Amino acid sequence: MQTHDDSLGEKENMDMGQQHPSLIKVQEIQKEILETKRLVLLFSGTKSDREYKQLESSLMKLLFELDAVDTDGKTAIQNGRKVAAKDVEDLLKELEQTATHPSRLKVEQIFGDAQQLVTNELSSAEGLITEEFADRIQEIIFQLTQVKTGGKISLRKARYRALTRICAVQDIIDNCIGRQALSLPLSSNTHPSVSKINSVLCEVSKGRWDVIGLLMSLNALDNCGHLSRVLTGLLMQLDAIDVSGHLEVRNYRKRVVHEINCLLGHLEMESEGESAGRYDLAQNQSIKRIEEIRQKTTQLKYQLLQLENASDLHFKPHAELQSLLSELDQVDIDKNPCIREARRRSVVDVQAVIAYFDLKETLEKRENMKEELTNEHPSQKAIWEVLRHLSEFQKQALSFDGVRTDKNYVILEEMLTKQLLALDAVETQGDDGAKIARKQAVKFAQNILNYLDMKTDEWEY
Repeated sequence: MQTHDDSLGEKENMDMGQQHPSLIKVQEIQKEILETKRLVLLFSGTKSDREYKQLESSLMKLLFELDAVDTDGKTAIQNGRKVAAKDVEDLLKELEQTATHPSRLKVEQIFGDAQQLVTNELSSAEGLITEEFADRIQEIIFQLTQVKTGGKISLRKARYRALTRICAVQDIIDNCIGRQALSLPLSSNTHPSVSKINSVLCEVSKGRWDVIGLLMSLNALDNCGHLSRVLTGLLMQLDAIDVSGHLEVRNYRKRVVHEINCLLGHLEMESEGESAGRYDLAQNQSIKRIEEIRQKTTQLKYQLLQLENASDLHFKPHAELQSLLSELDQVDIDKNPCIREARRRSVVDVQAVIAYFDLKETLEKRENMKEELTNEHPSQKAIWEVLRHLSEFQKQALSFDGVRTDKNYVILEEMLTKQLLALDAVETQGDDGAKIARKQAVKFAQNILNYLDMKTDEWEY
């Protein structure tokens, strides 16, 4: 027997089958919510970005539209509207969390520091690029690589976009410093065409700072097309210069052409970072290859650390470790700063193992040469005694697998610092060999400290 409630349910289902206008409206809004959700998940900016305001406005509009839907007292429509409204509210919360996440704000602060650095350099460098500027840019890149994303795609994207721009600036700097080191430009007396190339080079110097300003968001993006046309025009001027029969001038022009082409390549950076494959590196083949090499390094390191004497080895570690360096050198970083940093760290890891084995081997040889070393200069003996301690501390650094707050880390750092002080106290007494040995020992101790610092900085891809 059919109850009154059953009759009402059938009536409501029948009404739904006829697609109630309010239900159709809720379904349309749900489709808009799905499209907006995709944009929210891709968003990697801050609250001050125009895109943030647009997304926030779109979501608020959807909430108002849902609020205006007349449910006509129907449960299904009420539930649909309620679910859709919650989805919008969740997206608003997600949007705000992304824009105000401490790591996102850290990226913004570091990029702002880089912008200020470039602004200061523009006003004081008079077209020259200094070593100090290059060093500061390198420090900023390192700071960015330390920003934690927790695997959150929007944060990875923000960090990657900042890194690619600052790394592009670094590339421009390196090219310029390399050119300055070659004592360019050439003298106009070298060849009649040199004065024309030098004139183009002056324009390139101006264009270089314009490109840097564009990369650092200091210039309007509409300048990009104009700058591209200017640089292309300079290439055409160079192409028209007759340098036939003079190899030095031809090579000079070639270097200037190369610099212009590099600048043109960096003008394409605006779309960089839109592809998830560039910053979400979990499945990246280069990263996988680096990880494989790291595992091999760890296995070799474990074998070496277990041995009392280097002479006990049944294989040639140098050859295997050098082979790993060659493999790392062949890894394609694809101009990706995150992959480049991952490769650099793996190289440092391999080099640390090589340095440990080299010193261990040398110390064993010295142990077997006691009679020959009887008349060794006292200062050199003191330095080798420090190196003996450093070898043990490096072994501890290689095997350390904790964090900076660990007691063992603090003790190891203190002991390494003491060895640096011991080296500083060594009186070389004018012995050139002792001076060189002390300098190398200081560098060795500092490398261990740097390695320990790298192992514990919690860096992520």
